[in-house]
Amino acid sequence: MADRTQVLEGILETALYASDLDAADRFYGEVLGLERIARVDGRHLFFRCGQGVLLIFNPTETLKPTEAPALPVPVHGTTGPGHVCFRVSRDNLTSLQERLATDGVMIESEITWPTGARSFYFRDPAGNSLECAEPGLWSIG
Repeated sequence: MADRTQVLEGILETALYASDLDAADRFYGEVLGLERIARVDGRHLFFRCGQGVLLIFNPTETLKPTEAPALPVPVHGTTGPGHVCFRVSRDNLTSLQERLATDGVMIESEITWPTGARSFYFRDPAGNSLECAEPGLWSIG
């Protein structure tokens, strides 16, 4: 039997899909305060998020083969809303929730999990389900 030792160290990037990249750029950059690190108009946005990268792709464009032969990324995509949970410290969770309310973002649900960690859910302009949670949700420091 092959060695099944875990070699995956974490998630480097996570992708969501949005047809309106301008709205996504404003939301993730201005409302959530993420640093944009790349943009290709009509195709994608990339944001730095902690030690990882959040990719926002236009779903119709990522179904087309790349025109850059030096970067042979396979076609990919999805339909319907996705989900991402952002790690937020206990000290910053409430202030982020207040900032979202100030920007008119509706909080859909607030939960205190059996671990004692708190989280809340909201949506981006494309309808993706976003969650902000304390790291203790998954017993991760």
